[in-house]
Amino acid sequence: MVARGPRAIAEAAAQAIDANPLLESVTYSILEEDEDRGIWRIDAFPTTPEEADGLVAALGEYPELKTVVEKLADADWLAMALSGLPPVRAGRFFVFGAHDKGRAPTNTVNLRIEAGAAFGTGHHGTTVGCLFAYDELIKARRFERVLDVGAGTGVLAIAAARTGSAKAVGTDIDGPSVRISRENAKLNKANARFVHASGLGHRLVRDAAPYDLVFANILAPPLVALSHDIKGALKPGGFAILSGLLRTQERRVLAAYLSKGFRLHRRLHRDAWATLVLRRA
Repeated sequence: MVARGPRAIAEAAAQAIDANPLLESVTYSILEEDEDRGIWRIDAFPTTPEEADGLVAALGEYPELKTVVEKLADADWLAMALSGLPPVRAGRFFVFGAHDKGRAPTNTVNLRIEAGAAFGTGHHGTTVGCLFAYDELIKARRFERVLDVGAGTGVLAIAAARTGSAKAVGTDIDGPSVRISRENAKLNKANARFVHASGLGHRLVRDAAPYDLVFANILAPPLVALSHDIKGALKPGGFAILSGLLRTQERRVLAAYLSKGFRLHRRLHRDAWATLVLRRA
C-alpha cells in the first residue's frame, strides 16, 4: 500500500497509524520521494485483511493523499536484497557480507555480517545511525559492559566487543535471529553472547548489569514500554542509543525517557529514521 502527498499530510497520517492500536504491528515507512515537488510517500505492508482495512480507513481520512493498494508478487526477497547489498562504512566500522569479503579495508573495524532471516545488515538507516552514534561516543570513552536489546544479526553487540567491551550481551525475541547472531559472533571472533529473551529479565542479562551502554534498535512502542527497564539496566551516567523509530515518532520516545531522568546527548537523522543518544542522569 503506497500513499503520496505533501509532507505535513503524510506525517499526520503516519502519526494516525502510530496512534491506532489496531495497527500497532503494521510495518511502514515514510520518506521524501520528490524534493522539488514536495511529495512524501508512505509505504505500508499489512499482513492481514484487518490490517489492510484499517490502513485504508486511516489513510482515507486524508483526502490529499493519493493511495494505491498493490499485491506484492511472490519472490525470494531476502536473496534478491542480499545479493545487491554493497558494504557499508559507518565511522570506523565497515560492514560487509561474504560476497564483499575481498573489499574490506585494512584501516577499519571490519564486521562480516550474514543476515539470513535476521534484521541488521548495517544498511538500514537505524543500524547505520547506531553505528555512527557509537563511533562518536568511543572517541572519548570506552564501555566495559554493553547490552544490545533486539540484537537481530548481532552487529551492534559485535561492534562493541570488537572495540574493547569486556562484556557484550545481546537479546532478541526471535529464535532464528539469536542463532544468526551467535554465528556472526564466531565469524568475527567477537566475545559477545546472545540469548533468546523478551525484555531484560533473562538471567544472563541481569547478571551482567549494570551496563555502561545499552543499544535498543527496535520499534517505537517497545522502546517506550522498556524505558523503565533500560534505565534500571544502566549505570548512573550510562548511555542509551535508541533507534528503530521514524522521525515522526521521535518526540514520543524522547518524552518517555526524559520523564525517567535521561538527558538528550545527541540525535541523528538518516532518511526518515531517527537515532537518539541519551544519558542517564
